[in-house]
Amino acid sequence: MPRSFGCRNVDVSWREFWSIQVLWNSLGAWSIALAAFLVTFTVLPLVKGFISSRRKKWLQSGRELPLAIQVATLLVARTSRVFLWTVALYLGINQLVFPKHIEQAFDIAIVVTFWMQVAIWAMTVVRFAVDRRSRREGGLDPALSGSIDIIVFAAGLIVWTMAFLLALDNLGVQIKPLLAGLGISGIAVALAVQSILGDLLASLSIALDKPFTVGDALAIDDYNGTVEHIGVKSTRLRSVSGEQIIMSNADILKSRVRNYGRMTERRSVFTFNVEFDTPPEKLRQIPEIVKDIITSRPQTRFDRCHLLSYNNSALQYETVYFMTTADYGAYADTQQFVNIAILEKLGALGVEFALAPRFVKQAS
Repeated sequence: MPRSFGCRNVDVSWREFWSIQVLWNSLGAWSIALAAFLVTFTVLPLVKGFISSRRKKWLQSGRELPLAIQVATLLVARTSRVFLWTVALYLGINQLVFPKHIEQAFDIAIVVTFWMQVAIWAMTVVRFAVDRRSRREGGLDPALSGSIDIIVFAAGLIVWTMAFLLALDNLGVQIKPLLAGLGISGIAVALAVQSILGDLLASLSIALDKPFTVGDALAIDDYNGTVEHIGVKSTRLRSVSGEQIIMSNADILKSRVRNYGRMTERRSVFTFNVEFDTPPEKLRQIPEIVKDIITSRPQTRFDRCHLLSYNNSALQYETVYFMTTADYGAYADTQQFVNIAILEKLGALGVEFALAPRFVKQAS
């Protein structure tokens, strides 16, 4: 015997009840749609929360997981609730039928939300790649953080533009004329600001390749100075004489750059002359004397000392040694000590330095 439902004093069976039309759909269809929406909107956030909590524990533990798992868990964590709500809405309205204008409104909302989430995922991958590169290189130089921000901004501009165009294409909008117009406009803008774009790309190259950083001592063509700032368009050096030198990034990358800030050791070569009539037995002692003087100093590595040449008035010794530090002050102190010690030791040995010949102007 069928159960009844009182409505306008009419007994209606359950089957008839579910067939009642409300807003273009039966109550049964509305019930199925609501169940699909609620189940989806309940399950997906729970799954997201579980994966996000596992990812948090993994980060706190410091464990190194495979790259694919790192990216997948990060994308789940960056999934917005609006997107989850839209997925639930999409599964729900698939059970229903609406007038064309309402279906179009739903389609627009779903397509826009989907491509927004895709853009968010793409930017998440970009930032993950930048951060991973920074960690592998021991941390990002703060001086280049502005250039990295430019990279992220440029990537974001491309990603969001592509997402916008794909959303329009999915909605049935003809984007070919729009692409043609953007291409022509892009060429015109690029020609108008090509020098600025050249410096911008050079800044990105410096940020990624890192040929120098703030604090490095550079020699660029005829200019010498210490890097004070690396900007989007130019790099500023503080010269040894005190003034600031401003050079465009594009010009720097076209030049031969000597980066003294990357030196791990410093090579020193110097010569001295002794009198031509110095006895051979004393000449043989000089290299050992010089070696003892140099090796007595810290942070030095002796290479050689030889009598390499002579002329009618002098015998010339050439000495080479290395400083195991790039500090110029330590090198200058060591070289001064070596020069004075050679004067003292050779004087005690009875060896005289050869003086440059003096030319006396004859009276006419």
